[in-house]
Amino acid sequence: MNIVLDTNVLLVAVGGKSDFRPIFDAFLDEKFDLCVTTDILAEYEEIIGEHMGEKVASNLLQLLENAPNIKWVTKYYKWNLIVNDPDDNKFVDCAIACDAKFLVSDDRHFRILKQIQFPKVTLLNAEEFRDEITSNDS
Repeated sequence: MNIVLDTNVLLVAVGGKSDFRPIFDAFLDEKFDLCVTTDILAEYEEIIGEHMGEKVASNLLQLLENAPNIKWVTKYYKWNLIVNDPDDNKFVDCAIACDAKFLVSDDRHFRILKQIQFPKVTLLNAEEFRDEITSNDS
């Protein structure tokens, strides 16, 4: 299953003691394919670096870039569905381009996606996605 993770979700999932660690563990266990673009990886590196340090960010990016379940996506169209924070559109465009099952974000700007019928992007927050992937383990 193709998934796009907003940076805020990746940030909370990486911590070893985080309630959302099952998301990162599921990625490591190849339970989903993480779809990324170059600009998404650049944001991951920047934000993780700010919060956890450059060394952690560098190691995480190296892990992501070499993971077998990373899908590199080329976006051919900019949908511009999120007008309140246009920088968030890189995640939406990636989700559309890779036909993601879910775009996972806790950012309130993404909530507009629930009202847009086409193109349809299924939005989950981190808690919903964690529950989704852990319920499949049962």
